[in-house]
Amino acid sequence: MSTAHAGVAGHPIGHSLSPRLHEAAYRVLGEAIDYRAYDLEEGELTGQIALLRQDPAWQGMSVTMPLKSEAAELADELSDQAAAVGTVNTLRPRSDGSLLGHNSDVAGIAASLRAAGAVPEGARASVLGGGGTATAALAALQQLGAEEIELWVRSPQRAGRAVEAAERLGLPLRIRDWDAAAEHLAGSDLVVSTLPPHGADDLAAQLASVPGRSTGGTLLDAAYDPWPSALARAWQRAGGTVVPGLDMLVLQALDQIRLFTGRSIDQTLPQEHAVIRALCTAAGRPELAEAVLRSS
Repeated sequence: MSTAHAGVAGHPIGHSLSPRLHEAAYRVLGEAIDYRAYDLEEGELTGQIALLRQDPAWQGMSVTMPLKSEAAELADELSDQAAAVGTVNTLRPRSDGSLLGHNSDVAGIAASLRAAGAVPEGARASVLGGGGTATAALAALQQLGAEEIELWVRSPQRAGRAVEAAERLGLPLRIRDWDAAAEHLAGSDLVVSTLPPHGADDLAAQLASVPGRSTGGTLLDAAYDPWPSALARAWQRAGGTVVPGLDMLVLQALDQIRLFTGRSIDQTLPQEHAVIRALCTAAGRPELAEAVLRSS
């Protein structure tokens, strides 16, 4: 059997767990796909795109920061999810040489929250940050039943991408002032932080000083390295539930694995339960698998 190729591109990329996750899944599926990490900075994705278009051995590319917007521009067609959120983290070449752009973060966020029992139907939901992961969070929260979301950003100018995504989704979005975040978030039912590592350290310090700061809410913190983040520690100390960003990374890989093995995102994988268990074990989160299977 000839070896096919796939990989993850971004910068920095040395810490990425994606190769370990994908390799574990392909072993279960019996797929000979060599999945590697490629350190590419902004503006350097075009050369990799040429390989995807021209070499039939290439099955796809996972895309992380800072390349998600560039990937959306280079794709020939976008999935419904990618078109709605405006960013792409998955590229799949097709037989005619065209590229499909997809965003698997939407499914990853939604599945992580379901597994944690944090379904926001009728709940007060908040998103921290206004970048590409924030737009995916908006779509995921809408899928789970959120009717209105508060977006917390350091400046309104950083909210443009999220505002546009909310308009495409038909989702009411309220832009909030970062300086007031600690007091308001302490009472939130559900918070999704899409900030980079240490991006919410100031908020974590402020949460510790909020009077009556006990919270029963859930925080999904997309930043997973280093872990736990200062925000996750502060949230747990206040009595809240924390969903690691690692869970989101693990579960978003399922859509990519479907696409890279020639399936649609709606198709069930052969031995899908075994694939989920392999992914979770590879990430050091074996207990996540049972929570996912119970919630699906």
